[in-house]
Amino acid sequence: MSRVGKKPIELPKNVKVTVEDSLCRVEGPLGKLEYRIPNGIKVTHQNGQLLVTRESDEKRYRALHGLSRTLIANMVIGVTQGFSKGLEIEGIGYRAKVEGRVLILNVGYSHPVNYPIPEGITIEVRDNTKILVKGADKQQVGQVAAEIRNIKKPEPYKGKGIRYEGERIRRKVGKAGA
Repeated sequence: MSRVGKKPIELPKNVKVTVEDSLCRVEGPLGKLEYRIPNGIKVTHQNGQLLVTRESDEKRYRALHGLSRTLIANMVIGVTQGFSKGLEIEGIGYRAKVEGRVLILNVGYSHPVNYPIPEGITIEVRDNTKILVKGADKQQVGQVAAEIRNIKKPEPYKGKGIRYEGERIRRKVGKAGA
């Protein structure tokens, strides 16, 4: 039996969960999320908890059991507390700002890069060099942060670029002069 899948998911008072057919909907103060439950996995709601069970011990169902439980638990956390991912910009003249639903990045190109902010995500910029990506969907927050980082990845010689908060860049020694 899956150790992760066996744990019940505690539901806070302000979270409403509906399970119908193979769709699990979670609503809370920060938004609504949906998850399509795979065949062979069953979600039941009882006593303010969600229980995830599987129909057999086949390898496929064992793999999906813990995954489904974790994804639904992340949805509950997302609609109550939300998720966030921090980014740092390193480099002289590199900066960011938000105008409406667009993140504008000046990161060493001949032109500013405009990144449209997707629905369900909010982006805050502090000190022109710190970006905070927030939202209810953990996967979407990580995806948006990865796309922003991909605009100008940190380079190994001077460390200039966009990196995750706390990420350490392995520095290379430059060309040895004669």
